[in-house]
Amino acid sequence: MRGLMKKLVGFTALSSVLFLTACGGGGNEESSGTEGGEVSADVGVVSFLTGSGAAYGEAIQGGLKLAQEEINAKGDVKINLIFEDSAGKQDQALTAAQKLINSDNVTAIIGPTLSTEMNVVGPEADLSGVPIIGTSTTAEGIPQIGDYVFRNSIPEALAIPASMQQAIDKYDVKKVAILYGNDDVFTKSGYDTMKKTAEEMGLEVLTTETFQKGQSDYNAQLTKIKNLNPDLILASALYNEGAVIMDQARKMGIDVPFVGGNGFNSPEVINIAGESSNGLIVATPWYSEKEDEKVQEFVTKFEEEHGHVPDQFAAQAYDALYILADALKNAGSSDRDAVRDALAKTKDFEGILGNFSFDEEGDVLMDPTVLVIEGEKFVEFK
Repeated sequence: MRGLMKKLVGFTALSSVLFLTACGGGGNEESSGTEGGEVSADVGVVSFLTGSGAAYGEAIQGGLKLAQEEINAKGDVKINLIFEDSAGKQDQALTAAQKLINSDNVTAIIGPTLSTEMNVVGPEADLSGVPIIGTSTTAEGIPQIGDYVFRNSIPEALAIPASMQQAIDKYDVKKVAILYGNDDVFTKSGYDTMKKTAEEMGLEVLTTETFQKGQSDYNAQLTKIKNLNPDLILASALYNEGAVIMDQARKMGIDVPFVGGNGFNSPEVINIAGESSNGLIVATPWYSEKEDEKVQEFVTKFEEEHGHVPDQFAAQAYDALYILADALKNAGSSDRDAVRDALAKTKDFEGILGNFSFDEEGDVLMDPTVLVIEGEKFVEFK
């Protein structure tokens, strides 16, 4: 028993669905369940498909569709994906999620893309008893939202310290400057981790500068940073703003390395900033050059379909659907509670990201890889 509140919510939602069905409306035509030993389920996806961060959503969609094709071909589980666009906006993400939650055929939800969105969608899914898996939500506190909230993306609290430590060891860093977007939960969370880690490592923080989404001129912040001469710049930004920051920094003569958060880890940074992106250090569970048969099969298939190598957002989405399919198979049912319980038991799942388990809170247990951009390409940082 998950608690009286969830039961009451479930009863109310069921009553509404029954009423609508009696009136001739509501739900999808196909029902989810077990047919001849095969578990069939509708899985909703809330993703950033249009707008400034569409590259995230496109990568996630590509990874999910490839996994869906492979999973359905194997025959144990049949998954139907239902995509809803959030455009990176909290209100749109919530509306999309509510539409999926209120469909009695939707077993689980993947997404939304941003931690900002998950902060409003997660509580709604949890209260309604719908399992939800974030594939790119790395801010602090996401799985702690509730029993039904999971993620398979390495949190900033794990990734940032790993990349900072390697940068500090290699470059003998003593002084840093911090730059972050102060109008987004995700980038603010990255900043909190950077600040905390810098303090724990005994680094001198020369200045902390802020910016907003869509900003195009960083002259004031970068001029101040340049004059303070840091050994390293810590930047918590999404790829659009992050790429522009690096481009303007290099053109101003700032040549020190950058350590970025998860949102900075996208090939779009290279596409936008070109050679100015060189020197960006990030930690990630995904490395497309890894000598692993499953990894290279995924890269080959994805590249054939999309014309480019998959990034971590595609890879995390791909693994997330396989993790969910594994839970559906183990549950033997598309029942939301049964799938939630099966998800919680995920341990030592061997995906393209590596060996993966959920901890007791639905958070990630795995080791990140630290990468750096050199020659306009992500390579292992050594």
